[in-house]
Amino acid sequence: MFWWALETGFFDAPLSSLPDPAARLAANILATGQGGGHDLHLRTLRALGVTLLGHFLGAEGRRARFAPDLAASVAWGDERNAQLMGQIRKLVDERGLPQPQVPEPEPFTDEPLERLDLTGFGAVVFAGGFRPDYESWVHCPGAFDELGFPVHEEGASTMHDGLYFVGVHFLRKRKSSLLVGVGEDAAIVARAIAATAAGGPEPRPPAGSWGGSASGSAAA
Repeated sequence: MFWWALETGFFDAPLSSLPDPAARLAANILATGQGGGHDLHLRTLRALGVTLLGHFLGAEGRRARFAPDLAASVAWGDERNAQLMGQIRKLVDERGLPQPQVPEPEPFTDEPLERLDLTGFGAVVFAGGFRPDYESWVHCPGAFDELGFPVHEEGASTMHDGLYFVGVHFLRKRKSSLLVGVGEDAAIVARAIAATAAGGPEPRPPAGSWGGSASGSAAA
């Protein structure tokens, strides 16, 4: 999977390729390495007997409420799958590689419950994902946007001199927080720090763009 993502340029997609800033928080490919590796998307979970529901809306007493949006979530995943498969097929054509035998997603029809009685459940586990929270420990006013992402250009804060970011999700590209991609950003940041330490001017484009990033490491 990583080979295809690298060779097609999927991991090299820049921040500017996203439709809006919130897309930085979009979900990743669902897969597992268990048993040699296989898909682990919503269709496979359902085939394993998992009961799928829409987004959790709240609870009243012991009755939980869910949005009727399961089909929309699956459709969104299918669209993302089609985009990546399109890139793969283009690469295959360009290099004359064998076409990957990947079947199209099967039609998804379901009428999930919108209310669920939790009586008898032994435990409820919420796994809601993560959001950046730099501001709680990097006390630099204005250094982060409304979603909590650092405001920067090429890893250098556009709001505070001497504040840099590396290892951050979508810092510059989709691969910025991965071992395969962080080195590229680290070299750029290191050169900027070295130039500043040597007394040279640090390139400082005007702030105001949504050049923020998500969770990772910060160095001041």
